Amino acid sequence: MFQSATIKLTAWYLALMMGLSLAFSVVLYNSSAETLIAAYNHQRTAIRQQLYTSLGFKPTPGDVDELRDTEISAGQQQLLANLTLANIGVLIVGGVASFYLARRTLRPLEETLEAQARFTADASHELRTPLTAMQTEIEVSLRDKGLSVAEARELLESNLEEVMKLQALSNALLTLANQDKGNFELKRVQTGAVLKEAIARAQKVADLKKITIQNKAEDLQVVGSQDSLVQLFAILLDNAVKYSPAESVITLSTSAKGGNAHISVADKGHGIKAEDLPHIFDRLYRADQSRTKQKVEGYGLGLSIAKKIVELHKGAIDVSTKVDHGSTFTVRIPLAAKEDDEKSEA
Repeated sequence: MFQSATIKLTAWYLALMMGLSLAFSVVLYNSSAETLIAAYNHQRTAIRQQLYTSLGFKPTPGDVDELRDTEISAGQQQLLANLTLANIGVLIVGGVASFYLARRTLRPLEETLEAQARFTADASHELRTPLTAMQTEIEVSLRDKGLSVAEARELLESNLEEVMKLQALSNALLTLANQDKGNFELKRVQTGAVLKEAIARAQKVADLKKITIQNKAEDLQVVGSQDSLVQLFAILLDNAVKYSPAESVITLSTSAKGGNAHISVADKGHGIKAEDLPHIFDRLYRADQSRTKQKVEGYGLGLSIAKKIVELHKGAIDVSTKVDHGSTFTVRIPLAAKEDDEKSEA
């Protein structure tokens, strides 16, 4: 599809270039031809006088006009040949340039559509898994005429678990769609309050694995959406808890550098392999085996949502990792301007 579109767009770009080139050539030819004729007409008297002086006779106007016409015709032919060569050059160079411009124009669209197609396929696969499990369990149970109340209850509990997984996936997809729109207001936010609420959300899961969350972060003022930032650090903490061994420590820390707040979430997990590192923020990407041998629940959307939140805050997120030693995710978000604080206090 994009090959055809590239050819068509190249043809349009080339047609536009050639149209402009030919129009310019016509104007240049007419202007130059008129200038050439005017110049020879201006020199007519001088030519007649020169012939009379050098040859000793006075030429007729027809002789001078014939010489003038010959010179004008030769000049016009030379001008036409030069313009033709120039347009051939424009055609060749313009063809290459048009193809390059067409590829650059369509490349972002192509990448977006490819990413959307991959995301749709992955999401469909993730949705199909719990649905297939539910369908299989229900069909087997319906064929069992001696199904007891206890077995029916077990079936319903299993189906409820799958429904909850579907709900979690649907909520994550909806959150990602809302974050793509970026419909939230940026204002002054205290990182202390944000991290406190994020820790509260992750504390229950951390307690199950006897993981300690150490909050060594200073309270900084940034520009952002508090709800979105709480969600961002809740995702990073949840991610750290999932991939950390039991009875380990997760550390939160902050620093102010270059007009940005640097907020880090460090764990003592299994780290991330080099081949997985470029893809950890991709939607529905999970590198379970690269970080832990245990089964990790989730759909690989958390870090995608986290990255989108950071981008909407005009910030950046980085990760440093070492296999078998842990990972540190660092978020950079613009600090609130001090000048505005002074004005508000005044």
